[in-house]
Amino acid sequence: MSSIADEGDLTAKATIRNAALRLFGERGHDAVTVREIAAAAGVSPALVVHHFGSKEGLRAAVDAYAAKAFDGLFSMNERDLAQMLTGDSGASIAEMFARAFPHGSPLPAYLRRLLLVNDPAAAALFGRWYALTRRLLDAMTEIGAARPAEDPAVRAAFLLVNDLALVLLRNQVAAAIGVDPLTPEGVTRWAAEATAVYTKGAFLAAPGEKPS
Repeated sequence: MSSIADEGDLTAKATIRNAALRLFGERGHDAVTVREIAAAAGVSPALVVHHFGSKEGLRAAVDAYAAKAFDGLFSMNERDLAQMLTGDSGASIAEMFARAFPHGSPLPAYLRRLLLVNDPAAAALFGRWYALTRRLLDAMTEIGAARPAEDPAVRAAFLLVNDLALVLLRNQVAAAIGVDPLTPEGVTRWAAEATAVYTKGAFLAAPGEKPS
């Protein structure tokens, strides 16, 4: 997958979209004007309207771009992804996330804002990712890499929420552990401990039970 930043795409249309993406992520759609987007992109407001028709048209383009970028994280089929996640590939997963969210990328902030305000675009993304997580969990159970869940729906949601925490709480997690969790170093540390919890458990006994 290519870098989310699309550094090779220097067209005026891409420049406007990228400026809007950053401003929308920082301040929200409603707080940003076409004039501000044009100034950030170094173009005239008329050119913004020429390419996108309106601010809503630009927002739709930004949403589509962001959705494609995030969905690209999981472009392989569920069984192949399950095999990768259960193999000795922690570094590959870290590299995948690092490419998707390079330092300075506006996409995590954009996704965070969409999710926290329950935006329809974020709801659609979450729905697709949840469906993928359910299929991935089924695939991992089928190949013997995951224990059958008593409530697969809850388990899939639990796993997805844990992954999204790195995006939603990126800054807070970085302050807590001393490294950006979406850098290769951060993802490697996070994945190692998360894998240990998932495979070995974090507690000696369930609540109310005595350790054996």
